[in-house]
This record gives sequence, C-alpha cells and structure tokens, in this order.
Amino acid sequence: MSALFVKYKTEVLSKLKEEFKIKNSLAVPKIVKIVVNIGLSEALTNKKAIQSAADHLALITGQRPIATKAKRAISGFKLMQGSEIGLKVTLRRQRMYDFLEKIITIVLPRVRDFRGVLEESFDDRGNFTLGLRESLVFPEIDYSKIDKVRGLELTIVTTAKTNKKGKRLLELLGMPFKKEKSKM
Repeated sequence: MSALFVKYKTEVLSKLKEEFKIKNSLAVPKIVKIVVNIGLSEALTNKKAIQSAADHLALITGQRPIATKAKRAISGFKLMQGSEIGLKVTLRRQRMYDFLEKIITIVLPRVRDFRGVLEESFDDRGNFTLGLRESLVFPEIDYSKIDKVRGLELTIVTTAKTNKKGKRLLELLGMPFKKEKSKM
C-alpha cells in the first residue's frame, strides 16, 4: 500500500470529516483518478514523435498511454479529423497514489524556481490541473535519450464538490500550494 493512501485513511479522512462537518465517511472528498496528458502538435509532421512520447509517458507513469485523436478538421493547422495529436494515461487506485506521491515528494522539488502550485488551477468542481513545462524533472527520464523536451499536464480528479474542499484535500495530502497570489 502507498504511504499516501495510508496517510489519507489515517489522518486526512478524519480531518476533512471534522473540518467540513461531514457525518458519512463516504461523503468525504477523495481522489478518483489522475489523468496525464501530452499534446503533440509535431505529430502531424513527425510520426516518430508519437512513439517517442509514448515511451516516455509509459516510463513516467508505469502504464501504456493511449493516443488522443482530433475531433474535427481544422484546415488552418493542416489538421484532419481522426489524426493522432496527443497521448493520455488515466491512473487509478494504487498507481494513482504512487504517482501523486512521486509528484509531491520528488518531481515538484526538482522544478526550477518552484515556489508552489497555484490554487487558481482548480476548476469549479474541485478538480486540479497542473502543467509541467518539461518532463525532465521526472527521475526516470534520461536526458541523453530524448529527442525533444516536452511538457505534460496532470489533472487530479476528486469527488469534492467545491474548490475549497478539493484544495484542502490536496493540502492535507502534501501538495505545496503557493502562499501568496501571483502578481501578473
């Protein structure tokens, strides 16, 4: 069992129950899945880009990715309907908790000039999206073996109904949120 899952069961569950005055343990917010996504615009011209990115994503997540396809044609981008333009992996259960623990303890501290994740990255339903500019922060990636530096996007889907509950869940699990608002 993942240390993060044990922490959720032993500490986080009771704290959330108490803070939000939830009586039923099944109504307490929890993480449902993590979706890792890579957009590959260069796949339209370079077919090897899909395979290369798929290998890296499989190495990072421990699970084989599936290709995402264009829903409609856009002639300005030379995009045809059904073209493969990205990859995604959906992590659940044990792999999800292991991956989240790796993100919090290993990956985020390795990001250059990291000051915390922005809480504005919540949608209005308690789900959190985090973008990483380069996948080199993952310890599994060997810089000498990559063809191009690619970014990726993580979406943490929760059962929380509000951003406040979703943020508190992730805070208690150890997600390092930025203390002050960004000044942009």
